[in-house]
Amino acid sequence: MGHDDEGRRVSRRRLIAGVGSIGLGGLIAACTPGGPAVTTSTGASVTPRATTAEDLTSLFDGANTCALTPATTPGPYYFDADKIRADIREDREGVRLRVAVKVQDSQSCRPIKDAVVEIWHCDAGGLYSGAEAMSRGSGGGALSADPPDLTPQDDQRYLRGAQVTNADGIVEFTTVWPGWYRGRCVHIHAMVHVSDARVLTTQMMFDEALNDRVLATRPYADHGERDTRNDADGIFREEMLMKVAPDGDGHLAAIVFSAPNG
Repeated sequence: MGHDDEGRRVSRRRLIAGVGSIGLGGLIAACTPGGPAVTTSTGASVTPRATTAEDLTSLFDGANTCALTPATTPGPYYFDADKIRADIREDREGVRLRVAVKVQDSQSCRPIKDAVVEIWHCDAGGLYSGAEAMSRGSGGGALSADPPDLTPQDDQRYLRGAQVTNADGIVEFTTVWPGWYRGRCVHIHAMVHVSDARVLTTQMMFDEALNDRVLATRPYADHGERDTRNDADGIFREEMLMKVAPDGDGHLAAIVFSAPNG
């Protein structure tokens, strides 16, 4: 099944669940205790949930920790993309990657349900949707600890999306292995919202042996040789490494976020 066919299937499921017609703000409102009720144009209430796959159990067991997840800058390319979806690939080519994130309370280690998790990353050529010209011209830009949200520069929204954690604190996305751009290692950005607060902004990274293997294939190889590996990246921390396992024609990567619970 191709991206378009899978996208149509996912879209139908979203419509049935009542998620497809609201944006991130509405979704966060729906997941806020005591917040306003949110319904779609069909009148369906919004109760999105991820499902926990059996193949995630061993990966999460290996990644479990109660230490507070390191917070990082969101980088210069974050904005609310209003894309509530599990498959964020659109037309982007690359090695298929399932991303599974478990969100837990950093004090109690209990799962945090109804948290909204956003992820975003560059494509195989190092470009960010909504900021293609900016990312083509200057790579990651100046690193600021708390940059303002970007005003989108184009109408592209690939490789951006948000999901809501289930009772086990888990969300899943389907994407492609990220590419690279000047001055940064291979990474995925993530932001966790609990109620109406941004409680964690962080990044996810990969073992360099896996990066080397993936980036040697097309379309990644067309982008040339990268200039920054994990050990030379100013943001990289060991705690940001994902646990990765083979998954059919791609990979499954899992990580646990320990975050403040509101």
